[in-house]
Amino acid sequence: MLVQGDPELWRVTLLTLRVSGTATLVSLAAGVPLGVLLGLARFRGRNVVVSAVNTGMGLPPVVVGVAVSLMLWRSGPAGAFGMMYTPGAMVVAQCIIALPQVVGLTMAGIMQLDPRLALQIMALGASRIQLYALLVREARLSILAAIMAGFGAVVSEVGASMMVGGNIGGQTRVLTTAIVLEVNKGNFDVAIALSVVLMLLAYSVTAVLTVLQQKGRHA
Repeated sequence: MLVQGDPELWRVTLLTLRVSGTATLVSLAAGVPLGVLLGLARFRGRNVVVSAVNTGMGLPPVVVGVAVSLMLWRSGPAGAFGMMYTPGAMVVAQCIIALPQVVGLTMAGIMQLDPRLALQIMALGASRIQLYALLVREARLSILAAIMAGFGAVVSEVGASMMVGGNIGGQTRVLTTAIVLEVNKGNFDVAIALSVVLMLLAYSVTAVLTVLQQKGRHA
């Protein structure tokens, strides 16, 4: 499979990258602004929100799978969209898994900055958007770590993907669910090959982000 370039292997691998990559990008778009706001804002109940984010960083994927399934079933509040057992449902579940990772690490990166930096930026006449943009730039190493953590959390999870995607061949089967299927069938050689591909995929994406992180360290 690995040497000959099996078509099914490529299909499963590309779907894994598409689903997990999309979920990571969406969680990044929503999580970075939330992380910046939580890192800067001071309001009543902030500790409760931060505790919820920190708890979400260890949220079991199967719990997310149950929650998303209840929402997407035909009788659920979002059942009319017909997303159950589709890649879209898997993206939703993986976004929920990755979002706390991105928010929490972004917030930590912002809080590690010198508090006087924001005051200096505002004193120079920067707008609120310019302030946030500059702070994000200063916390870029933490944000890149957040991207790696978010992608790592979703590309390796299996419970939520199976519950909302159904592990349908050619439609919602990704590397993790394919591995479980092959192990259950007793095809350990195929499961090992899929595991190698999954590790290579995760390493390749992480390696690219690590290079960017190390370059940003010296920028």
